[in-house]
Amino acid sequence: MIIPALRHAHQRISGLDRSVITAVVLLTSVFPVELFSNAPPPPKGIDGQYSGKQGQVLVVKVPEATEIAEVKGTFLNRTIPFFRESRPGEPAGYVGLLGIDMQDDPGTYELVVDIKNGEAIRHLSFNVLVAKEKFAVEHLKLPKDKVDLDDKTLARWKAEQDQVKQALAENSALRLWRSNFVEPVSGKRSGIFGSVRIMNGQPRNPHNGEDIGAPAGTDVAATNDGVVRLTVDHFFSGKGIFVDHGLGFYSMYFHLSEVLVKDGDLVKAGQIIGKVGATGRATGPHLHWGVKLNGARVNPYALLDLPFKNGLSPASTILTPVQETTSAAQTVPAKE
Repeated sequence: MIIPALRHAHQRISGLDRSVITAVVLLTSVFPVELFSNAPPPPKGIDGQYSGKQGQVLVVKVPEATEIAEVKGTFLNRTIPFFRESRPGEPAGYVGLLGIDMQDDPGTYELVVDIKNGEAIRHLSFNVLVAKEKFAVEHLKLPKDKVDLDDKTLARWKAEQDQVKQALAENSALRLWRSNFVEPVSGKRSGIFGSVRIMNGQPRNPHNGEDIGAPAGTDVAATNDGVVRLTVDHFFSGKGIFVDHGLGFYSMYFHLSEVLVKDGDLVKAGQIIGKVGATGRATGPHLHWGVKLNGARVNPYALLDLPFKNGLSPASTILTPVQETTSAAQTVPAKE
């Protein structure tokens, strides 16, 4: 009498097991989730590798035949927008410009690219090797009141910093720049990007742009198409212009003697927007040309090396090969 009871209990348990297994199979067919969390995540950098030095710009391409909702990357907590590229005879894809900040620590970091198509999101992972750039050291002798600020001047400088931060807080969603970039002024480079500046014997922040020496009154051209986001007359930068080229790309023009545009103006590559001067903290007439790319301070001359040529419109820029980088042009020693 005991054996039949055990057999009956076994049959009931087996039936329950079969019911549970059937339910799990049905659920996984409807909701394809991973039941076991022990599976290792895909390795970082599985989709490719890039490398560049501090202050350089990397061109990242994601092949994608169909036009999709959004492609954007994340690198060192900076958002990298991607734009669609197509050219007859070549596969379509999306391209992003990744700026390596002048003070990003050397090392290997992950660039995660999210490809969103409807409700589906696909993730790509690239390794980016940041190499150290050898920056120059500049010793400058300036008037004492331009280096050691009194309380009133310090408050002015902080307010001016806040003004710029607010003006550049929101990036234009559209790409406004064209293929070829223009050097704003032709002249001798007298202040080197990234150089460590010793002012009156005191170490200061590294130089975040390029100084181009030219006679006062020389025309200053916009490096590319964009919209004038802000015009200023600040303590350090003097009369200046900030141009928004879209997708987190800004160019800056400082120490001008004249500003020939106003906030909100649309400008074209090569259009004259100001005149060389020596306003603000400057030892002589020159243009300070700076670039910020998605929050990263990069060498503006790296733009001239980008592989976008032939003056094509923003809607049909030339495709670039994967893992292509730009290198900053060689500079001459500072003479300030």
